[in-house]
Amino acid sequence: MSTPRPNPVLTQPVLAALPYLALLGGMVSLSVGTSFAKQLFPVVGAEGTSTLRVGLSALVLVCIWRPWRFRLSRDDAGRVLMYGLVLGLMNLTFYLSLRTIPLGPAIAIEFAGPLTLALVHSRRWIHFVWIACAVTGLGLLLPLRGGLHALDPVGVAFAAAAGLFWALYIIFGKRLSHMHAGQSVALGMSTAAMVILPFGVISAGPALLAPSVLLLGLGVALVSSALPYSLEMIALRHIPKRTFGVLLSAEPAIGAIAGLFLLHEQLGSLQWLAIGCIVVASIGAILTTDTRGVPTLGPGAPA
Repeated sequence: MSTPRPNPVLTQPVLAALPYLALLGGMVSLSVGTSFAKQLFPVVGAEGTSTLRVGLSALVLVCIWRPWRFRLSRDDAGRVLMYGLVLGLMNLTFYLSLRTIPLGPAIAIEFAGPLTLALVHSRRWIHFVWIACAVTGLGLLLPLRGGLHALDPVGVAFAAAAGLFWALYIIFGKRLSHMHAGQSVALGMSTAAMVILPFGVISAGPALLAPSVLLLGLGVALVSSALPYSLEMIALRHIPKRTFGVLLSAEPAIGAIAGLFLLHEQLGSLQWLAIGCIVVASIGAILTTDTRGVPTLGPGAPA
């Protein structure tokens, strides 16, 4: 009995869609993992949660990539140190922001960092349209008004700091582009873990070592780091850089939806409008900026 051959008419579209499904899966996994991470806050705090997420992610990455197999020059060690420093501070400040503001707005405010980096060398009039769109969105999110859905100023400040560190992460990450990707990520995440560890120990202490906390922390690390990194690396191999950035710009909206369903974080109409403005500004900036000037909004995002 002959084995039926796959229908090429059906197979080709499915294969073409796989990278895009992988990217969507990575963004959803990141937001879901962050939503579960926020549930650890009452037990070990934001600092302890960030320590578990980054520390356990580092252990997983080191076991997978075994970075000691590759040579590391003194100059590259310095670059890794800076890369890991900003990566750690990016994760820590983002998780600190989630103590007092919802997930969707936090990601949207954080997106201002790489968006500013993409537009910093603006030369075309259309870029100023995206700047105005982003400023409008941020203006709607910032705690300039009172009311039921006004955001906490401290949380907004931490999210803005995370955006700054995200922009620096992109800059320092590009300086490691000549290194093996697995080595740079494993060493960078390990450095980030050492940066965050003192904050987690001071905040949570022995609670970090409770078996139930470690198990949940490992789940958060896998769902919010290991899985998204893997899926987005698959997507990056097959999706053009510009298209990748455009699709990734939907992350604030996905984060807001995850926060709504998993954390019951209700947003006001102005906050949804603000998130929409920032998503549109990010998409527009990527579509109208020279490819060489488009930052990689990749899986280093801390959500």
